[in-house]
Amino acid sequence: MFMKYTAVLAGCLLAFAPSIVNAASLSHSDLFSRGAEYTDVKISPEGDYLSALTTHDGKKTLIILETETKKMINAIRFPSNAEVGNYVWVNHERVVLQKVYLKGWSDVPQYYGELFSVNADGSRQEYLFGYNSGEKQTGTRIERNTAIQATAYILDALPENNKYMLVNAIPWSRARSLGYDSLQDVYRVNVYTGKRRKITTSPVGSASFLTNNEGEVKFVAGKTSKNETQIFYRDDGDWVNSDKLNIGLTDFNPISFADTPDTIFAAGREDNHTLGVYKINLSTGVKQKIIQDDHVDPSNFWINNESKQLYAVEFDSGYPTYAFVDQQDSHTQIVKQLLASLPGHQVQIVSETNDSTKFIIKAFNDRNPGDYYLFDAKDIKLEYLVSQKNWLDPDAMAEVKPISFTSRDGKVISGYLTLPEGKEAKNLPLIVNPHGGPHYIRDWWSFDSQNQLLASQGMAVLQVNFRGSGGYGSQFQKDGYQKWGTDIQYDIIDGTKYVIEQGFADKERICIVGGSFGGYSALQSAIIEPDLFKCAIGFAGVYDLDMMFNEGDIQQSGSGTSYLKQVLGENPQQLRAMSPAFNTDKLKANLLLVHGGNDERAPIEQLESLEKNLNKHKYPYETLVMDDEGHGFYNDTHRAKYYDKMLSFLKENLKL
Repeated sequence: MFMKYTAVLAGCLLAFAPSIVNAASLSHSDLFSRGAEYTDVKISPEGDYLSALTTHDGKKTLIILETETKKMINAIRFPSNAEVGNYVWVNHERVVLQKVYLKGWSDVPQYYGELFSVNADGSRQEYLFGYNSGEKQTGTRIERNTAIQATAYILDALPENNKYMLVNAIPWSRARSLGYDSLQDVYRVNVYTGKRRKITTSPVGSASFLTNNEGEVKFVAGKTSKNETQIFYRDDGDWVNSDKLNIGLTDFNPISFADTPDTIFAAGREDNHTLGVYKINLSTGVKQKIIQDDHVDPSNFWINNESKQLYAVEFDSGYPTYAFVDQQDSHTQIVKQLLASLPGHQVQIVSETNDSTKFIIKAFNDRNPGDYYLFDAKDIKLEYLVSQKNWLDPDAMAEVKPISFTSRDGKVISGYLTLPEGKEAKNLPLIVNPHGGPHYIRDWWSFDSQNQLLASQGMAVLQVNFRGSGGYGSQFQKDGYQKWGTDIQYDIIDGTKYVIEQGFADKERICIVGGSFGGYSALQSAIIEPDLFKCAIGFAGVYDLDMMFNEGDIQQSGSGTSYLKQVLGENPQQLRAMSPAFNTDKLKANLLLVHGGNDERAPIEQLESLEKNLNKHKYPYETLVMDDEGHGFYNDTHRAKYYDKMLSFLKENLKL
């Protein structure tokens, strides 16, 4: 099952003990390629224990410490190629954790739906949910911990119930792939034995459930095979389509209950505007707008763990900011206190006790990937616990500066410019770094390891939230549909020219580097504007758009195919015109192409299609293919190898 694991982590026995890293002895690539040492720090419901994920021998281990003494009492890891995934405290003494598997063909650990539970002291280990349970069902009405072909996610830990939790089960379709389009079930599961009983089944696929204060499943949002959102409200055990409430909102998503049983807070859009937050009466359908930003959608909704009510909304228009929905909520006062105590940082409450007296706080900014603190609300005491990457000095990191510019057709486009520390922000070599997606994703003001690595070598880095990006309203995203190879690239190019015009960048020393859709953009922008970029690096890119309808994991579901038709269109001539693989004759930039041999999102056939046409035109290029990686490099060693190759290639082309 899993092992109590203490010997190899003896250094942690008395406290969170960061490993001793001699930063001076590491190469720049090693310095920035290392994953976080501690993540997902939490506190148990009654505050007796602290917990965190840490890495040893390349695998995630869950450690549990006494809050008062910081003495480690238990460390849990799985044998062989398995490691601990996400985890949740389900009562004062017990934690439920995912078992995930490290596979050579994947960039991230694979989760097959297995849940395990264990007490803080390591006792009462149990396989709770999954395909590998050994117990057999012998009667139709008897609860059993039987094997199930589904993937489990904890829906509600039911903090007032020490015995049960609610689990959202997504059925498998074929070959252990998740049947997101299928109807999903919710089970009540005994956290000590794994015995379960079905509570309800979703009326729509791709379901996302919401429970009320009593742990009752009351809402579900989902998508049809045509990628249309539907919302249902559960009344006396029956699902009622929310269309009957005539709410008049699209992208409707319930957030939490409000101050009465028949009112909720929900997010939604009127027309194609940014996402607003509304208070809605479920009996009458009357809605009241609580807050909406004119430029960006909310980035986070923050809920009081004790009352289960929304108290704040986080927005990221340039820098992250809070809008407090309930000024009287104790959490509002705490967040304001902490923001004042940790200037220059964004502060988030990431875990808390049931009575909301002790909190785990994460503080981060553009130079600091994150510090964790324990805050005692009764004694007004803030205690530092641990940093995610203690070997990096935030004072030596680069500033990330929000920018905005006007595109060639008059749209205001936002982005970020990372500027090297200790260098004059003038005539710098520039790396353009378009984000992936391209839809439902955007860049943020935050610490980025790759960009900080580049800045440490004297390069500025530009990130553009081009049209089509998520987070700037529905219309802004739709403006990028079927414009992958045209308007989106024009925004990237216009942002590059803006940075040159402002004097930040040297127009003779510019390269473009991106992953996934960013890899596509690196090639496509270099095709459209061949004299602008000295070099281009495509990492796990898609280069043949028509191929996406036949290869890769997106097209394997009905909703995925509908999505591709919506955002790409079905015109073969247009797809070919926007595909770098068929326009290699327009290139002038030097190329480095990086790919994972087992990439399922952008399969290796995408690279092969590009290579075929590059070879046809006898166009030179370099490659780095990791046969045992997927869509991105999860392994620190592989990431360091890529960083080394990337830096060498960029320095050669930028004459650094």
